[in-house]
Amino acid sequence: MVNQMRIRARAKINLALDIVGTREDGYHEVRMIMQTLRLYDDIYLLKIPEPEIRITTNFRHVPTNQMNLAYRAAEILFNEFHLPGGIEIDLNKRIPASAGLAGGSADAASVLFAISRMYDLPLSRSMLMKRGLQIGADVPFCLVRGTALAEGIGEELTRLPAAPHYYVLLVTPPFGVSTRKVYTDLDELKEPLRHPDVDAMIREIEHPKGDLPKLLGNCLEQVTIPMHPVIADIKKDMLTLGACASMMSGSGPTVFGLFEDFETMKRAYDTLKAHRVPGRINYTEFYDPATDLAQHAARDPE
Repeated sequence: MVNQMRIRARAKINLALDIVGTREDGYHEVRMIMQTLRLYDDIYLLKIPEPEIRITTNFRHVPTNQMNLAYRAAEILFNEFHLPGGIEIDLNKRIPASAGLAGGSADAASVLFAISRMYDLPLSRSMLMKRGLQIGADVPFCLVRGTALAEGIGEELTRLPAAPHYYVLLVTPPFGVSTRKVYTDLDELKEPLRHPDVDAMIREIEHPKGDLPKLLGNCLEQVTIPMHPVIADIKKDMLTLGACASMMSGSGPTVFGLFEDFETMKRAYDTLKAHRVPGRINYTEFYDPATDLAQHAARDPE
């Protein structure tokens, strides 16, 4: 068995996010196109003799107890398989927290995968996905990664071919968004919901014609943007600076812009930095685990 492991937990964005219904338990039925990014948290796991789970992180506001999804992932496997000793997990986070980028879910997925390998547990990826669903609806996708259609509450996944490659500029405003409140306000929305054409997005991914940017759509923008109008301002800035499309990811507040070439994206990044746009700014690119996009250097800033 392996005593230590280092693993990368990668962020995601939604290329399309539609709400198609509400279940009896109050959860919303979704249809989403999920896309993994090269941006990642660096996670180091070390077996320790003490029977405890220890979390350390470089983000001061990230919890290090059971409120942390990585902690819960480790706890599930240690309790189920009565694993000896304990585990120390160091989260070197690059993915902004509570930002609509699934940073916590990606950490949990990576911890599930790493511990299963470190302790030689008899768990397939699909078995890990079932356990991940106990933690959050995004965790199963974070185990699959790449490009996928997510349905149900996000846990019913259909793999898609790798989406056409884009560079991605991310701006995360300096405030959080309550996903619970967004969905509550969605239920009280008076105006008709604007639904993205998810099926057209799937056809574009399967047979690319260059139309992916104009098919982006996130119906949650109708709720989050009125609460935080700066999100619309950032989208406008992205387009002015050369993005071929811009959209909010998840329930927000992160806004992403898609760029066809690295140079245009980097100029936009430098401009936003120079103007001291409030929040955190990152640049990255689409990531596909099957090919690892080896021809594109990993150039994400720390």
